[in-house]
Amino acid sequence: MTHVVTDACIRCKYTDCVDVCPVDCFHEGPNFLAIDPDECIDCAVCVPECPAGAILAEDDLPAELAGWVALNAELARQWPVISQRQAPLPQAEQWKDTPGKLAYLER
Repeated sequence: MTHVVTDACIRCKYTDCVDVCPVDCFHEGPNFLAIDPDECIDCAVCVPECPAGAILAEDDLPAELAGWVALNAELARQWPVISQRQAPLPQAEQWKDTPGKLAYLER
């Protein structure tokens, strides 16, 4: 099992989760983070660190978010690893509680 970053991360990109990850499984895109399912050790330390509540265990994903498992895997293969915390995107607080942000994902 793996953990999955969902659309709540889009246009926020808080990186608090990156600081606590013991295996560097996060990958950084322009406005989103993805978890590499092959690297994630399912430790769950990232879950409470995300201010946007964007990280869920694969087994806890509601049916409407199931596609995020494959999307994380795809994007993790394309994007570089991020291993240090960075500032969130400038308008992160404004976007944090906005639902359904998939249309804003920048690949």
